[in-house]
Amino acid sequence: MRANGNGMPMQCVANLVRIVRGECIYDRIKGIDSTLIDKPEPIARPLLITDVRWLIKTYEPRVDANEVDLEDLLALQGNFRININAIVKG
Repeated sequence: MRANGNGMPMQCVANLVRIVRGECIYDRIKGIDSTLIDKPEPIARPLLITDVRWLIKTYEPRVDANEVDLEDLLALQGNFRININAIVKG
């Protein structure tokens, strides 16, 4: 997390998708489902996108996540980036 500015909606979304489920001691369902990491890409992609949408809807109601997509950075090594097109609700 950043030293300041963590209350801004888009920063909160960025923080949420960097957390693995179970990492927060008093909120065990916050974060990305870690069981999706080892699944094959065709199976994990739709599940991870759904999980990210649920996470944002549940924990950051100020943001409407219109489009969530995964970008393969180095597919052979299993690296990916989550791209989220979202707007802050007014």
